[in-house]
Order: sequence, then C-alpha cells, then structure tokens
Amino acid sequence: MPAITPERWTDLPRIAESADALERPVVRLTTAPSLLEGAGFPVRRPFPSRDIGFREADPFLLLDHMGAVEYGPGEAKGAPWHPHRGFETVTYMIDGVMRHRDSQGGGGMITDGDTQWMTAGAGILHDEMPPEDLVAKGGLFHGIQLWVNLPRALKWTPPRYQSLEASHVTVVASARGDALVRIIAGEVGGFRGPGVTWTPITVIHASLEPGARLVLPWPQEFNAMAYVLTGSGDVGPNHVLIREGQGVLFGSGQSLRVTASQAPAGPTGRMEVLILGGQPIREPIASYGPFVMNTHAEIVQAFEDYQSGKMGQIPATDFRPS
Repeated sequence: MPAITPERWTDLPRIAESADALERPVVRLTTAPSLLEGAGFPVRRPFPSRDIGFREADPFLLLDHMGAVEYGPGEAKGAPWHPHRGFETVTYMIDGVMRHRDSQGGGGMITDGDTQWMTAGAGILHDEMPPEDLVAKGGLFHGIQLWVNLPRALKWTPPRYQSLEASHVTVVASARGDALVRIIAGEVGGFRGPGVTWTPITVIHASLEPGARLVLPWPQEFNAMAYVLTGSGDVGPNHVLIREGQGVLFGSGQSLRVTASQAPAGPTGRMEVLILGGQPIREPIASYGPFVMNTHAEIVQAFEDYQSGKMGQIPATDFRPS
C-alpha cells in the first residue's frame, strides 16, 4: 500500500489509552451499495444511505469508496468538468493517481497517500480524471472522496484549494504499537493533521495488524463513524463484526475502539479503516446534484449562477473540435 507507511511503527509517537474513558457503542451498521459516478467509474457509498443519513453523518454529506480496482488499458474513467457550491470535497488517494484541475487554477496530481482538499464555497468548476498513461496502460486505483458540509455563514466563502502531500500527513501509532494512524485533518490524542478545515472535523486512515486494537480518544461533541477499506474486524464495546465495504455510526462517549481480525485478509494483510467525525452543523439541507445549500431557492440560484458562468469557466484548451 503506497499510502505513507513507515517500516517501524513501534518507533512512532503513540496515542495513549484512557482506562476511564466511556467507549462509544455502535448504533448503526451499513453495507455500502455499489453505483457508478462521474463518467462511469464504480464506487461504494456507505452514506448517505438508509442506515446513515444526512442527520446522522452531519457535518459530512457523502463518502464514496473508489476501488480498489485494477483497471485494464482504456478502462480508467473520472469525473469531467462539473460545478460545486456550498461544501468541500476531499479526495484521498491510497493507490494510483488522479489529476485534479479547477476553474481557479488549482490542482495537480494526487497519488499514493496524497489528499486534495477543495473548498467549493460560493462556487467552482473542477474535474478529476485519470492521467493519460493510466488510461493507456491501466493500473491499480484506490481512494475515497468525502464531502464536508459548510454552515450557512460559510457557504459563500471564496473557493480554496489545499494540496496535502503524503509526507505532510501526521503519522502516529496506537498505544500498543500494532496500529498505524494517519491523521489527515483534525486532532486526536494531542496530535494534529495538516488539513485546514472550516468545519471542526477529524479524518483518519488507520492500518491495523492482525489482532491489533486501536483505541482513540474522541471529543464528546463530535459524532463518529468508521468505514472498512479492506480487511475485517470488530468495533465498539458491543464487538460488532465489520468487513470491507461496511460502515458504522457510533453513539455517544469519550473514545472509540477498532480491533482487527486475527486474519483480516485483504490485499495488505491488515485491516484498513477510515475513521471520521465532526461537530454537527444542525442546519437545514437542500441538496441537488453538485450543490448543497439550505433552501430550495438557493439551489435554483446555484443552477442559474452556474449556467451564467458565475462559478468560473472551463479552460479553452479543454474544448476540442468534434
């Protein structure tokens, strides 16, 4: 797994466990359905779903698990130019490479543990496409895209782009040294990730050796979710079994626990899990396609602004004679 993985986890700083912390129970379990996104690439979407909706996931809006898939020549697809308003998109590439561009001039290649964090805010156009050599030759592709809501007061903030290279991610170990914790954004156990967020959130990619236990302190005012990228294990004090493609919503408490199976399976031989949570915004959500606002009238306005070019223009070099 190219996502940043130091050789000696036991040499890393460790997140202390608290014996007195109230552990969060699992209150919802969901199996992510598969669907096609963009120009037709497959994703698994644990939320929003019947089990974990906008209210439960707040401040998160959507999680898409892309791959892992081994593309053949000519098979790789992406998401051509499209608009966004009212939230942030976070693309984390575990394996493979994706090219991002936007109408503000932001972008670049996202690969092997890199994160692209785009604040759409008042409105922006962007595309996320596989580079030409991946399309031509094929190859491994594995990543996630997360949508983070913005509160009403920040939905009109100017667009912003952050490129978070894998080497900038904060990497620590579990108390026993048998789990690796990559902090992309937010803070856990006194360690902070590099992502600058408008909405208070924490986003973590953890790797657990067979039988490893990961216990993380978690702010009581945050919600908490976990999604298994590969492998299997159990979560919470009620030991809910969970495997690749499944996610859980935790209840209230001060810490959360993930334990890997003795034989997690999966391509890395470890349990790979995304752990995330944030402070709920608790505002009305009006959502349609690429726009997330507070009222239907604001959605209508978003379409009008997009059609009139107020969210930016596709670069002229992308228009080719038919």
